[in-house]
Amino acid sequence: MDRRDGPYGEIVLRQRGERLEIIANGCFLMDTSDGRSERLLIDAALAALPAERRDRLPSLLIGGLGVGFSLAHAVADPHWGRIMVVEREQAVIDWHHGGPLARISGAALVDPRVVILHTDLVEHVRTSTDSYDALCLDIDNGPDWTVTEGNGNLYSAEGLAACRERLNPGGVLAVWSAQPSAAFEEALRNAGFSGVRTEEMRVARGVPDVVHLAVRTA
Repeated sequence: MDRRDGPYGEIVLRQRGERLEIIANGCFLMDTSDGRSERLLIDAALAALPAERRDRLPSLLIGGLGVGFSLAHAVADPHWGRIMVVEREQAVIDWHHGGPLARISGAALVDPRVVILHTDLVEHVRTSTDSYDALCLDIDNGPDWTVTEGNGNLYSAEGLAACRERLNPGGVLAVWSAQPSAAFEEALRNAGFSGVRTEEMRVARGVPDVVHLAVRTA
């Protein structure tokens, strides 16, 4: 449906029957066939917040707009307050603004809580002074399977420290992955997070999709 060359390489939107797929540099990222694990990313982060924080419209950063499942699900939940979405690919943003993916995200994009920021997530986390109650990150196929080499910095000790700085005390970091990673769990603990755990979403074939969760202690 569309193919573009950008600063991070090739990005493609492809249609297979009713399903839309996003391909980056030849690597399958996600499609519109399911979305359960993307919704789990949002729900697990909210559930991990202290009850008193959930009642005060917690702020949320979504890393990666993708096909829009995470954003649409967050907007449908009145518990969330400010919702920032960081997306580095202009093509992906265009596909949602009046493009083929607007069928998923159209209503969410006009919600007054939502801001779409066109920038690199790794850079934003490192340089921003904003803070959030939850970071829900889904820019790769997981910590061990990044789309571009630079994304690996997000899962390094330095990157996780930056994520921790972006969180308010008691805030939650949630990271989507196509497979569990014991090494990443250990990296989260080493970065000073507590409550590190992994939630699974069973799929028809292969290993389950997972969400890695960690909490910034006060």
